[in-house]
Amino acid sequence: MTRRLAAATSAAMTLLLVLAIAGTVLAQTTPGDYTDDKALPAGARGERIRAVLEAVNAGEPAGVEALVKTAFATEFRDRFPLSEHVETLLAFHDRSRGFDLYGVRHYTGGDEPNREVVIVRNRLTGGWNGITVRFDAEQRIAGLQMSPARPPKDVPPLPALTLEAAREELTAYLGRLEAAQAFSGTVLLAKDGKILYTAARGLADRNNAVPVRLDTRLNLGSMNKMFTAVVVAQLVEEGRLSFQDPVEKFLGGKGWTKADFSKVRVEHLLTHTSGLGSYFSDAYQRMARQLLRRVDDYKPLVADDTLAFEPGSRWQYSNTGFLLLGAVIEAVTGQDYFDVVRERVYKRAGMPNSDAYDIDLVVPNLGIGYSRERTQAGPRWRANTFEHVIRGGPAGGGYSTVEDLFAFAEALRQGRLVSKAMVERLTSAKPEVGSYPEYGYGFGAGRDALGRRTGHTGGFSGISSVLDIYLDSGWTMAVLSNVDGGSEPVAQKLREVAGRLR
Repeated sequence: MTRRLAAATSAAMTLLLVLAIAGTVLAQTTPGDYTDDKALPAGARGERIRAVLEAVNAGEPAGVEALVKTAFATEFRDRFPLSEHVETLLAFHDRSRGFDLYGVRHYTGGDEPNREVVIVRNRLTGGWNGITVRFDAEQRIAGLQMSPARPPKDVPPLPALTLEAAREELTAYLGRLEAAQAFSGTVLLAKDGKILYTAARGLADRNNAVPVRLDTRLNLGSMNKMFTAVVVAQLVEEGRLSFQDPVEKFLGGKGWTKADFSKVRVEHLLTHTSGLGSYFSDAYQRMARQLLRRVDDYKPLVADDTLAFEPGSRWQYSNTGFLLLGAVIEAVTGQDYFDVVRERVYKRAGMPNSDAYDIDLVVPNLGIGYSRERTQAGPRWRANTFEHVIRGGPAGGGYSTVEDLFAFAEALRQGRLVSKAMVERLTSAKPEVGSYPEYGYGFGAGRDALGRRTGHTGGFSGISSVLDIYLDSGWTMAVLSNVDGGSEPVAQKLREVAGRLR
């Protein structure tokens, strides 16, 4: 498995540069109060944490490799090739240029005895991060995660901003990230239906030095799951299906997986609680991408899949589940999935620059995704053209712009896609089916200092995207990046700036 395929299947990987929901929750929005201890734990735990920070801050492959060999638990170390661990930790360095240690955070009533949440300040962005380190019984590292973190309580709050000052601060911040080659893409900040700030930075095509423009179509990654969920919700409101319907009703006998679809309900697919996994597998890696253009084309990739657990008993991020929702949509409507989404979502919301394009055709103003690699001769960029699907689908991979995503957010708020009552249903947590605490039906269901937050993220090699829709406070933030991990530091900065605007 290559580094890039490993990135695509990162939901199964404990070692994460988290853009996904789970990582953010650990340090940013874990329920309950917390205390910060400026001292590292005594003994082996503290030594391991210090060794991680020293290796990441140095950013030298040899030092990181030595850390993995000596400090990682055997089971964790052997789960992936050594090179995968090294690349992931070096990516911590690339996105921070090193961390300054603040201390260790303890959550009231929620801490696990085998983990420590280390609070650090990102030298590149100035933002706060939480590095969650899990330990085994011998105090070796059994897992690592990095995510945004709330500022420590004893750190003075940043000053309030006028809109003009906010724009200047955001422009300077993006310039710093662009100069460090940590961001390329587009940015939008809006409040109460009014766009306050937009920006475009970096290169859409590095071979030809084509700059990113605000209307450059960039890849969404998993954001397409929101569009799939909206169509399902429309069909529910029309009485053509139910969230409680068994998937067997629509896909039984059609060659989709070996799973018992009588046990899987539509809502299980929407909440990642079906027990199905992801079609980004070794078979996908070997398959010619040009064969994957229609929903049915994915059947060979999932034909042998079974359920990993009883549906509704727990959460496991599932691209296959959303692929099957596309098949359900086709079965109910009798239409091609892509035509349905184009008509029911993009057209209704006013999204002229959004679609699941065939990227082997000429598509004007389409950005290319890139991953930064290390070689003995120095860093280089690799395009994701031969790793990505030839055409996105129900689970992700389509293209859009930040302005189109803003239009989508406004259409949701105004009830132009589904009723406002259905928006609440889509964006509310679903603990009754064992779902993740901050996930609804294809949408996030979180909360932070700005209020209730929904939307989705996306990530793959050369793809990084965030859409934040604040349901009560009126904020909308969209970031699309065509470099690995580029969106989350910018989204974190947008949230901070929004909280300071006066």
